[in-house]
Amino acid sequence: MNRCLLPTGLIAVLLFSLSPLSLVHAQAVQREFPAKALRGSMVIVQPPLVAMDDKPTRLAPGARILDTSNRLVQSATLVNQELTVNYTLDLRGQVHQVWLLSEAEAKVKRAGSGVQRNYTFESQQTPPAAGTTAPVNSN
Repeated sequence: MNRCLLPTGLIAVLLFSLSPLSLVHAQAVQREFPAKALRGSMVIVQPPLVAMDDKPTRLAPGARILDTSNRLVQSATLVNQELTVNYTLDLRGQVHQVWLLSEAEAKVKRAGSGVQRNYTFESQQTPPAAGTTAPVNSN
């Protein structure tokens, strides 16, 4: 039999030389999200209980959570972390699919971005400029 046997060292060099190309290609891929996907802040309280934008809800049976490389993530590994996500809901209003966002993806505006409040905390207010006095509340 005529077999073409390559030295094992050559095969290893070929495999390692191709791996950086696949990594560059994987990083350059832009993820597409469904048009109905919403943006929000998710905290997994105790699976399947989650808080989406400070509102308690549940993960749907068979819910999928995908990381920034589109790999499945177990909900138990994300407990008590506040995450910026895109998500879809099922017909019962439960969270069906979740995409964890990279910093670049989180900067893109989308419907349902974050919690909207009609008040601000004192810690969120900017301090008065130097040389001015803060207004005194006379209540």
